[in-house]
Amino acid sequence: MRRLVTTFALLPSLLFTSVAQAQELVFGFGHADFLSEQADDGAYLSADYLGTRDWRLLGFDAGLGVTAQVHETGDIFLGGGLQAQRDLGQRWFIEASVMPGAFFEGEKANDLGSTFEIRSLVGIGRELRGGRRLTLAFTHISNASIGDQNPGLNAINLRLHVPLRHRARN
Repeated sequence: MRRLVTTFALLPSLLFTSVAQAQELVFGFGHADFLSEQADDGAYLSADYLGTRDWRLLGFDAGLGVTAQVHETGDIFLGGGLQAQRDLGQRWFIEASVMPGAFFEGEKANDLGSTFEIRSLVGIGRELRGGRRLTLAFTHISNASIGDQNPGLNAINLRLHVPLRHRARN
């Protein structure tokens, strides 16, 4: 667990070098379920850097982002790609992302079939006072069957969105 906390503490400095231009940081805690019987399920921490969403895509406000997940077993996922959100009204919103990246297993039993993996996320959230927001999100990590095997990883997590600059409310 100490390795997990140490690695997580270093992630912001490694991944978020252009913080001044970001829209928000997102910190999460969740439970991962490896879809292989031999794998070790468990807790994980995540950190996302979500850039300004200045594109419209299928009714969503979209932009780029990066993510990092560190599992209690030492597994690490680092990725980057498209992230999007859509306002549902009355402080509710949905979020989604697709972020290809690299998965490094901490234990051989947690091998997902290749280093290249894609994390997809969908969540529902609520804006809190002070601009912070809270989401409940579901994620899936898979190599889309391009690897030797593709057991996949499903997870559920609670995410705290922290704005890095003031956002105007609609």
